[in-house]
Amino acid sequence: MYPIIPPHIISVDVRKKNEIIHNLLNNMKLKQINVLAIMLATGGLILPSCKGNSNQQAQGGQAPELAVMTVSENDAALETAYPTSLEGENDVEIRPQVSGFLTKVLVEDGQHVSKGQVLFTIDQVQLQAAVDQAQAAVAVAQANVNTAATSANNNKILLDKNIISASAYQTSVDALNAAKAQLQQAKAGLTSAKKNLSYSSVTAPVSGIVGDIPYKEGTLVSPSTLLTILSSNNQMRAYFSMNEKAVLDLTDGGKRLIKDAVNDLPEVSLRLATGNVYPYKGKIVSISGVLDQSTGSARVKAVFPNPDGMLHSGNTGEVLIPSIYTNSMSIPQNATYEVQDIKFCFVVGDSAKVHSTAITVAPENDGKNYIVTSGLKPGDVVVTEGVGISVRDGMVITPKNAATAAPAQPQASEASQEAPAKEEQK
Repeated sequence: MYPIIPPHIISVDVRKKNEIIHNLLNNMKLKQINVLAIMLATGGLILPSCKGNSNQQAQGGQAPELAVMTVSENDAALETAYPTSLEGENDVEIRPQVSGFLTKVLVEDGQHVSKGQVLFTIDQVQLQAAVDQAQAAVAVAQANVNTAATSANNNKILLDKNIISASAYQTSVDALNAAKAQLQQAKAGLTSAKKNLSYSSVTAPVSGIVGDIPYKEGTLVSPSTLLTILSSNNQMRAYFSMNEKAVLDLTDGGKRLIKDAVNDLPEVSLRLATGNVYPYKGKIVSISGVLDQSTGSARVKAVFPNPDGMLHSGNTGEVLIPSIYTNSMSIPQNATYEVQDIKFCFVVGDSAKVHSTAITVAPENDGKNYIVTSGLKPGDVVVTEGVGISVRDGMVITPKNAATAAPAQPQASEASQEAPAKEEQK
């Protein structure tokens, strides 16, 4: 038979309970009792107290603390990135116009040169000899002209005195004209020889940056030899591709001319390969009117100023085209998750309980934020931490950094504080 615990013992302090049980056992003279029964009895006495403590912990500390944000309407700009490669305003291939051996290389790779500056020199010995030969040919032709002129003048006197026939005089005149033609031919040869001699000094046709120079002094070069590429980089051209859908969106489905759409585009930015944004803004100047059939995209050209010479031909990066939205709602992309091409986010409701909400977003994607077009309203509190990892639909959280969600927690804590007071009153 187990001892009966009087009801008034339940409200007594735990330490006194053991004394009361001990006295009861002595009074009833129960020398052999099932220890398990006593443990069950005492466990039953202290169980309500333990349970109450666990409930208080569940209410006060079990809900995870997660970052949230309050959705509001603001003007927002999303930047769509397009991979690009840069070229100079005028990339000129430097090739010699005469054949010969390089005698001097006067510039280095990457050096900035001015228009007209000498870059290379080619052996001038044979070219100078050609000039001397052409000058001699001119002198001979000039002497032949003088001789023919003298003969023609003499024949004119003889013709006037009827000493020679008119045909004889005409022959001398034709000889003079032939000599003059040969003189012009010799002079042209001299001009060509001098021009070839000038080609022995390879000069810069434009100002710019010297590219790679693979040839050294002593190399035999010809007009087919590419000595280097000279890039005029005062302005840089960024080329990238835009798909057919993007082109149609720019032209309102083909209702506007591409030229008009380009003129209305805002200034664009350039993200360098380092991840930094180039300090100068650029402008899109053209979009090709013919799509590449193999890729279904149009070729786009943007121009960026390069006053500091930071950009070079061959640089890569991303052209950032902004899209401006007025009175729009934006949320971080890490606050969303996707199921079967539908995007969802977690909205904090009453008592800090979250529920999953489907949303639709604008097509622009900058890799950081979404512009929400439906599914949310201003004032909604959205979870921005742990989405897709630890947050589950219907769970209770402890919001942080959100003013609208804060009142939910004090109410819960007040309710937990009232419960012990009512028990004490009982």
